[in-house]
Amino acid sequence: MKKEIVTICLIGALSLSLSACQKKTEIETEEATMDDKKITLNVRNPKVEIATPFEHMVQAYEKEHPNINIEVHTVGGAMDDFSDLKAQMAAGNGPDIFTNPGYESARVWSEYLEDLSDQPWMDDAYEETLTPVTFDGSIYGMPMNLEGYGFIYNKDLFKEAGIDSLPSTLNELNAASEKLQQAGITPFATGYYEEWKLGDHLMNIAFAQQEDPAAFIKDLNEGTDTISNNPKFKDLLQLIDVTLEYGSDEPLSTDYSMEVNTFAAGEAAMILQGNWIQPMIDQRSPNMSIGILPIPINDDPDKEALVVNTPSYWVVNKQTTDEKKKEAKKFLNWMVSSEEGKRYMTERLKFIPAFKHIESDDSGPLAEQTMQYYEEGQTMSSNWFDFPVCVREEFGSATQLYIKKQLTRDQLLQEYQKSWEEAQ
Repeated sequence: MKKEIVTICLIGALSLSLSACQKKTEIETEEATMDDKKITLNVRNPKVEIATPFEHMVQAYEKEHPNINIEVHTVGGAMDDFSDLKAQMAAGNGPDIFTNPGYESARVWSEYLEDLSDQPWMDDAYEETLTPVTFDGSIYGMPMNLEGYGFIYNKDLFKEAGIDSLPSTLNELNAASEKLQQAGITPFATGYYEEWKLGDHLMNIAFAQQEDPAAFIKDLNEGTDTISNNPKFKDLLQLIDVTLEYGSDEPLSTDYSMEVNTFAAGEAAMILQGNWIQPMIDQRSPNMSIGILPIPINDDPDKEALVVNTPSYWVVNKQTTDEKKKEAKKFLNWMVSSEEGKRYMTERLKFIPAFKHIESDDSGPLAEQTMQYYEEGQTMSSNWFDFPVCVREEFGSATQLYIKKQLTRDQLLQEYQKSWEEAQ
């Protein structure tokens, strides 16, 4: 009887042991399957100038996270109207990570933007950078970087032409251009093929120099003020004339890449661009001595300031799978929290970080100068986020007609006003 009881107990214990082993094996197999499972994230990168280093950064992340595969689609160079992105979203195959400029555009795209309010990076971001993507107490984007734009200049060519002090007024810019030309140097690498240069960057200077840009835009919307009679826009056209008079040939046939190549080759002394072209300059002319100065449109030196803003935000597609959203957030956090991610951001992408905990010492001279202007409060606002939809494209197209001499100054100012009224 005792033997039978012992036998039964042994059989029972063995069964329990085998059962436990089987369950443990099943769990281990399931975990191994999860680890081996490849998750593919699709990322839309809107900055063609960082295409290569961004790909390298992605590869570094994939090496640390072997179960993640990231496919990058780089766009850019023309007016970023998101037309391709809209089509992808409508078809249900949009990217898992893309970008959005914030403000009204974030509201328009709200159904596609995942709430990122609980993300670890939020407390480290400069507070003002979060405003454009904050609605109803929630935050829907991670700031990509800070950017400043103005006239980037070749210090060696300025020295060769005998320019001892940097121009801070339109008359001084005109005089510096004359000196450069007399020295056999083309003053400006002028590329107006893309409408965004004219419709965004240049037009913004006239808006930013208003006494109160937000109030001016409000008055335009209410019909109590006009662009056509505003002196700052008349000043802007004088600046455009200077860049055309002292610029390279065929400005409307010169695109972004051609313009940067001309400047990087030392064939022109100035270029209207921002610190974002640092990686392109480093690739083409790594030892080039360059600086950045504000864009003067009149003879008021008190207006000497760079336009500095957060140009875009990384956002996560709200309509993708929970699994992909989780991994997308991990990747964004890695970009701004890991030592490897921070190194790529400053050393390779040459970004000015929008985060207090990331030093920008390795971002290059353009970023360094831009940050100095930012920290000293010598900045102007970016206002195109508050423009009516599509008006930037209209501004750019109308200015191109002026460059072709198909519109007079007065006619161009009227076109600006007409575009604003019709876009509302």
